[in-house]
Formats: sequence, structure tokens, C-alpha cells
Amino acid sequence: MRLRTRSPAESARARPMAPLLLLLSCSCAVAAVVGFPFRTPPDLDVTPRVTVLSSGLQGCRRFRSSAVNYSTLLLEADSERLYVGARGAVFALSASDISASSALTIEWEASTEQKRECVLKGKDDKTECFNHIRLLQRFNSTHLYMCGTHAFKPLCAYIDEKKFVMSSQPEEGRDRCPYGPTTGYTALIIDQQIYTASQYEFWRFPDIRRNSPSPSLRTEDAPTRWLNEADFVGSALVRESLGSSAGDDDKIYFFFTEKSQEQSTTYSHSRVARVGRICKGDRGGLLTLQKRWTSFLKSRLTCSLPEYDFHFNMLRSVFVMHGLTPKDTLFYGIFGLEWKNVKASAVCRFSLPEVQTAFQGPYMENQDSSWREYVGKIPNPRPGTCITDALKAKGINISTSLPDDVLDFVRRHPLMSNEIQPVDRRPLLFMRTTDYTQMAVRTVQGLDEQTYHVLYMGTDEGWLHKAVNIKGQLHIIEEVQLFEEPQPVLSLLLSTKQMSVYASSESGVIQLPLSNCRRYASCYECIFARDPDCAWDGAECVDVMTQANRSTLIQDIHQGRTGCEKTQYNVVQRSRSVRVGNDVLLQCELSSNLATPLWMLNGTEVQGYDLNSGFRTGTDGLLIIKAQQDQSGLYACHAIENNIKVAVVTYNVTIELDPTLPPAEPTHSPVVTLPALSTHSSSENSSSKDPHSPLPLLSPKNMEVVYLSLITILGALCVVLGVVLAYLGFCLRVGQRGKYSLRAAAAAHPSSKKNRKHHRNSSSTELKTISSHCNGNGFYNGVSKRQNADAPDEGLLYIVPGEGQTSLNKEPPPPAPPLPPTPQFSPPECDFPNGLSATLPSVLRRMNGNSYVLLRQSDSENTSPLCYPFADELNKILEKRKHTLLLPRPDESSV
Repeated sequence: MRLRTRSPAESARARPMAPLLLLLSCSCAVAAVVGFPFRTPPDLDVTPRVTVLSSGLQGCRRFRSSAVNYSTLLLEADSERLYVGARGAVFALSASDISASSALTIEWEASTEQKRECVLKGKDDKTECFNHIRLLQRFNSTHLYMCGTHAFKPLCAYIDEKKFVMSSQPEEGRDRCPYGPTTGYTALIIDQQIYTASQYEFWRFPDIRRNSPSPSLRTEDAPTRWLNEADFVGSALVRESLGSSAGDDDKIYFFFTEKSQEQSTTYSHSRVARVGRICKGDRGGLLTLQKRWTSFLKSRLTCSLPEYDFHFNMLRSVFVMHGLTPKDTLFYGIFGLEWKNVKASAVCRFSLPEVQTAFQGPYMENQDSSWREYVGKIPNPRPGTCITDALKAKGINISTSLPDDVLDFVRRHPLMSNEIQPVDRRPLLFMRTTDYTQMAVRTVQGLDEQTYHVLYMGTDEGWLHKAVNIKGQLHIIEEVQLFEEPQPVLSLLLSTKQMSVYASSESGVIQLPLSNCRRYASCYECIFARDPDCAWDGAECVDVMTQANRSTLIQDIHQGRTGCEKTQYNVVQRSRSVRVGNDVLLQCELSSNLATPLWMLNGTEVQGYDLNSGFRTGTDGLLIIKAQQDQSGLYACHAIENNIKVAVVTYNVTIELDPTLPPAEPTHSPVVTLPALSTHSSSENSSSKDPHSPLPLLSPKNMEVVYLSLITILGALCVVLGVVLAYLGFCLRVGQRGKYSLRAAAAAHPSSKKNRKHHRNSSSTELKTISSHCNGNGFYNGVSKRQNADAPDEGLLYIVPGEGQTSLNKEPPPPAPPLPPTPQFSPPECDFPNGLSATLPSVLRRMNGNSYVLLRQSDSENTSPLCYPFADELNKILEKRKHTLLLPRPDESSV
């Protein structure tokens, strides 16, 4: 390889990058240690117990059409219909089976002229200049109401439910629907009154509106702006008038994230999560706050971990869990971090009494462009309250009768001072690498007569997490891959009548059962799941809802460990026969992500962490390194979960001498390390078994030193990588000097034009693979592919250099040394000497610090003598290649 010296100008340009690269390397090292950008709370960062891929879904039904962006769902339990709003169309599906062919369709797309005008406004003709359905709700007993963006000119229309057609011409919708498909938006239709919250127009601020019937109301902008760049995510009606001793009014709550207005020493964020409230009976003021809300108040929702300095201030989704009484109402919220490049989510729940207490507390006041707690006199009646029986007794029967001083105070003091804390005073869940987008909650009664909240949460990559709230902490029962292609879950609905969960995305809608208990094949699997929907009946895991007699069912939601002590279960039994000196992999795939493996040899625990033990253990198997005869015996793999040990698989391993192979002769071939194929067993064993090895043995206590050394090496690699990238970037800017090719190398050779012409016609480099007769992988006993045309194409890449030579004279190059003799028969299929086969396991896992790749083994007890060890194959190929000629003056492209 030719190296080019750096010019002084290049050195000067590269010199300022050195501190940046050093900082980058230090950041990489620190990130590896502490887990950039923050540490994870061990009791809140919950791992889903079971992972189910889309190919393994059971009872799954899907709906797709030519439309995209299925963003709006409406479930009608009485009519058993699921209405779906997409881009340019609305569908009516059967709630029991959305894949049925009885789907009804209303096509409602923007005209060509309207799309052209949208493009002229500077909008994207691939995504924005279409009619995205943003509102789809029931209006009355016979009609639905829908609104669409209509290529940045919103329209609304009524739908005849029985005929499923638009019953009227579309009407203006710019005060009811946002212009864009991704603008924050929420809407409710209550008693034929339409309440919406969004940014409706380009030049207006976000606000909350009631558009129908008259009078229409909205939030205030001056002198105090009530909403500051608000992004709405949800709304809910709470009928607080039911059973109210004070004759209170029903209230509508709006949830959003907005730009921060407070000055605080405990946190510093540009955006905060809020809950706003209005009274359903609000009619605005007479003179002051005319056509404005007289009951609007807002307060901050706090979802944080002060001990870790985590403040989740971005509200993404809200689900309202109505209780038996209004005071039992809970608000479940999904929160995220303000850092856009960091994936993290937290789940917090808030109670309605806590929200009411905040709205009864002190107000905030804007003083000198900063908000502080108001300490002055509060007028009577209390500003922002609804019309109660006590006010009616004073002659104030409607909001237009409120005094002007009360309304003026409301205008200037919309923000409350007290923050609303979660019920548990901390999040229920914290997921470090997941962004939740939607959530739905249902209640399930367990066999212990307790009521549990079961949460279904959709992610930004198309996964669904099912979790149960157990004493203020979430246990994720399973994670299910809904869509093969990563895409956000846009909407999520539950139906207890259909026992189904419905999820929509950009590509379609999916319907899944609320639970799938038959997935658990044994009593322990059923109990470990801690799923309130599932229980063990003595023979199988069944759905509790389908069982009339529940007296014999077994369930343990709180601990997930008791009830299966007397049950019988099957253990997989296998045999393995291998030769002395070979590596043996015994697989043990655990179905639970929370289980840890425990290996036993003849009843004694196998220690797989000591370097000289001869074993390596991981979550998918046990690796026996250079097996010896004294390692024969009965190996048993146990899964430990919730402090319960359950046997999974047993191996009867026989390790014996191979009399068919002659003693190995010493070879002088060079030793080559292949990190991509190495299991780190050969080098570690050689250092542990050789008494003259310069490397000292490492005990488990000293492994931390090794980890810190690896982190330092990674930091150095970051520096080297940065230098290489800078060098390549310079090469790409200098024109022809930065173009690398084999032809350029030949053209630069000091030979005649004739030789250069000959080189252009004949110089080439061929990439081929070295294949094996052992299930199509590994090596082919030193025989190249050209000598055996039937050899498969899988295996390792190698370069045939003989066909890319450039000679200085016309004489042919000297012949290569003869190859080893070729077998005269086609070798049969067999296992590798170490018992490995060619297929990867179904799930690859991190091997508890042992970074070797797991390959699935065959269960054959006999191996063919034609399968030679890996080192012998490599030595033969190196011996064959060491006499071949390379390019005399390779270019940088040879690197």
C-alpha cells in the first residue's frame, strides 16, 4: 500500500479537528460507561417478557386498501362497526372481522385544481396536498360527522350511517379542522356541540373553540395569551355534575404541550405538558370576554424523576379511565423528553381530585414578562369556576351574568401555580429506547377479586406492548410486532365486546385478540406471564373470561411464581457425540426475556465465566471449548425466572477419541486471526493452558479492568476513524487524485503503451467464495470452486489474485504450486467437527459478555471424518495462496 505524505496546508486544515476528535473519543468512552445521555432507573426500565414477531401472530386480521395514512378510528359497539378515516377515503368495517369483504367505502379526495393550489402554497405534493381525514365522530343517532384537510383547505361533511354516503355537500371547515395532516389536533362532539383544539390557520395562534351551536367561543390572545404554541394531543369529557352536591357543571379537559412561561429553579425546559379545563355550560361574557371562555384555566402536568434529574415534559398521548364515580377518573399519559434525538418514554397517571385541587389553588401572574405566583386579592365569585347552585342562589345563572372584575381577572390569570403530581409521585414506567405514540387502557378482574389496569401501548416502530399495573409498577407481559415495516401506531382502540384491540398505521389496520393465552404451553409459562386474562386449568392456559367455573384455575399476578409445584411438564432430551479437541455448542433458547439460564453437568452447576474453566455460557447456549473426555455427561439447561428453576432441555454428551485421523504434524503456516468467525475460545484457551503464556489469568473480579480497557480502545478507534474519514473527505475533493481503481494503478505503471493497453484488457480481480461440503458452509478442504463446480456458493469471500496481474515483460508468470489432491467422490453432508450447522438460531442474544455468534446444531450423533477442523482448513488455503503473485504496485484502492 502506498502512503502519500500530507502537505503543510493539509496539516494546517486537519489541526483544528484534533480537539474535536479527542472530544468525540472521550464522549464515546463516557457513553459506553454511563449509557449516554443518562443512566437507567433499574426498577422502572422494564423489559418485555415475551417478544412475538409479526410472523408468529395468532388470530390476526388485517385491512388494507389503495389508501394510506389510516389515522382516525371510530368504534361503534352497538352496530358492531369500525369506521376508519384515511387519506382520501372513509371505510366502514365489521368490528368482529375487519378483513371481511363487506367493507363500505366513501371516496373523498381533493380535486386536481385544489392540489395544484396547495402546491403553489409551497406544500408537499407527496404528503400534504391530499384530503387527510382528521375528525370522524358520531353526530346524532343517524349521522356521523367528518372533517378533512382537503389539500390545505379544510372541509367537513355529514355521513348517513345507514346508507354510508355523504348526506350533504361539504361545508367550510377551517374553524373546525387543521390545515395539515400532522398538526396537533383534538376534537369532541358532545350533545351535537363540536369542541376542537388546534392551530386552524396559518396566521392564527392555537386555540380551543366551540363552533356549533351558537354562540361560538374561543380562547383569548390579548392582553395575555392563554395558549403559547400549544400542540394538542387529546381531550375528554368528565360529567362532574352527576351526583354533585354543589350542582356543579360538566367539564371538558384538554391535554397539550406548549412553550414554557414559568420561571423555575428546579427545571429549565422550553416546553411543558399542560391540562386545560373549560365548563360545558360556558356561554362567554357579556362585555368583557365576549365570545371568549370565562372558565378556562390551565396547569402543568409533572412526570419526572427528581433523583435522576429526568423531567418528561413532552406529552404525546392521553387516555381517560372513567371510574364508578367522577372522582375515580384517572388520566394516563405518555410523556417524552424534549431532546429529539433521544428515544425515551415515561407513563404517568393522574387522578381527577389532584387536578381539581390544582385548579382551586393560587394563580400565576405575568409581571415584567415573567410569570410569578399571584399574592393579591382574589375577587368573588372565584374566577374560572363553573356555575353552581350557590351562584344560582345569588342570581348568577349563566356566565354572561358574572361581574366584570371576575372576568377581567380570568383574562389576565389563566395559569395556575400548583403543579399536578402523578398519583404514584413518579412514573409507572420508563422505557429508555422506545417512543410510545398511542395508549389504551382497560380494567380486568383477577382471580384474587382485585381489579387490574391493563395497558396497550403502540410504539413509533409498529410494536404493541401489553402491560399490567401491579401496585404502582408496570409489568410488560409481551411486545408484539404489528407491522413488518417500521411505522408509527397512529391510533389505538379496545373493544371488550369483540375482545379485540385495533391499531392503525400508515399502511393499514390490524385487529388482534386482547389476550392469547394459548401461547403459553406449560403451567410455569402461564403463571410467569402474570397476565390477568390468563390462568392454568390443569391442562392448558385458558382465557379467564371464557371459563364459567373458575374455582380450579391457577393465577398469580402479584408474584408470578406459585401454583405449579405439583404439575408435570415435558423436558426436551437430546444427544450429542463429538471428538476430543473440538468445540461443542449446546443450545438452550429461552422463550422469556426475563429468564436467565443455569447449566448443570451431572447435577453440578457449570461455571462458565472463569477463563480456564473450559466453558462459556450465554443466554442461548453453553459452549464447551476443546472438549475433553472428562467433560462427557448429562448436561441440563434450566431457566430461572422469579426465583423458580425450570428445566428446559437436557443433552447426553459423549466425547471420544477419533481413531480414523492420524496424529497432526506441526506446520509452519502463518497464524491468522479472524475476528468475524472467532468465538474467542481458541485464544483464551491457549493462554490459559500454556504455562509460558505471557497473559495472566483473569478472575471475575478483574473483568472490570478488561471492560475499561476495551472502552479505552473504543475511544482510540473513534479517533482513528475520524482521521480516516477526514482523509477520505479530502481525497474526494481533490478530483482525479482521489479516484481509486485498479485501472489507475495499471496506468501509473512505468510500462509501454502496449503493456498498458494489455493491462486494461486483462486486468481484473475476481471475488469468489470458499464453500464447504459441510452443509454448504465453512471450507472445502482446500479445493477451490473452479475445481469443483458443484460446490455451493455460500461461505467466505476471497480474492483470486492470479487473474489481475500486471507483468513488466511478455513472459508468463511462474506457475503456482500444485494444489492438494481432489477427492474422487462427492462428500456427503455432515456436521462440523464441533457440532455446528449452517442455520442461525431464531433469536440472537447478547451473550453476557461473551461475544460469540451462536449457530444451530444438528442432533446427529455421528460425524464424518471428512470434516476437518477449522485451523487445518485455514492452513491449507494459506499454503496454497502464499506463492501466488500480487499486483507489483497496488493503488490505494487495494486497501
